Amino acid sequence: MNDIHIFADRDEAGHALADRLVKNRYENPVVLGLPRGGVPVAAVVAEALGAPLDIVLVRKIGVPFRPELALAAVVDGDHPEVVVNEDVRRLVRVSDEEFEKIKAQELAEIDRRRELYLGGRDRVPVEGATAIVIDDGIATGATARVALRALRRRAPKKLVLATAVAPPETFERLRVEADEIVCLETPTPFYAIGPFYSDFRQVSDEDVVALLAQAGGPAK
Repeated sequence: MNDIHIFADRDEAGHALADRLVKNRYENPVVLGLPRGGVPVAAVVAEALGAPLDIVLVRKIGVPFRPELALAAVVDGDHPEVVVNEDVRRLVRVSDEEFEKIKAQELAEIDRRRELYLGGRDRVPVEGATAIVIDDGIATGATARVALRALRRRAPKKLVLATAVAPPETFERLRVEADEIVCLETPTPFYAIGPFYSDFRQVSDEDVVALLAQAGGPAK
C-alpha cells in the first residue's frame, strides 16, 4: 500500500473525484450518492459539476432462513426495481409469497428512508441525463451493481460509476454495468475500505439529511 494514496476524509475523496470528473464535461449530469458514506463524496462532486444531487437507496432481500445471503435487492425509483440473484435463486427454495412479503418490507423501509433523507422532495429525473453514481469506496460491488442495473432502466443517456477506492477485481467486474467507471485507487491486497481513509467515521442519517438539504431539490 506504499504507493496508494490515503484520503484524509470523504471531503478530500470528493474533491479528488471531482477534479477527475469535471474534465469529462458531461452533458446534463445528475449525481446520485449511495447512502450513507457515498453522500458526502457525491455532494462535493455535484457542487463541482453544477449538477443536482440525489440518492439511490438499495435494500437487500435476504433468504428467509439465511438473511445474510442476498436473494435479490430492491432499488428505489418512481417504479422500484427488483434485481434477482439468479445463482442464489437456483440454489434455494423460496415461495413467491415469502419473496413478496420480504420485498414489501424492504420497499417500506426504502420509502421511510427517502422521506427521512429528502423530506418529500421529488426524485431528480435521470432519463436522457448523464447519471453519475458515487460511493466512498466499493468492496464486493453488490450494492453498486444493483443500483446501476436499476438506474439503467430509467433510461439515462450515459451511466457512470465513480468511487475513490475499490479492489481491481471488483473494478473489472463492474465495467459491464456502466458506460464508464472512474476509480482513483485500485489497491491490492484489499480487505476493507476504511484503511484507505485517515478519517472514516460513520456518516449519520443527520449528516445525509443536512447534505441533501444543502444541495436542495424540487419540492413537491
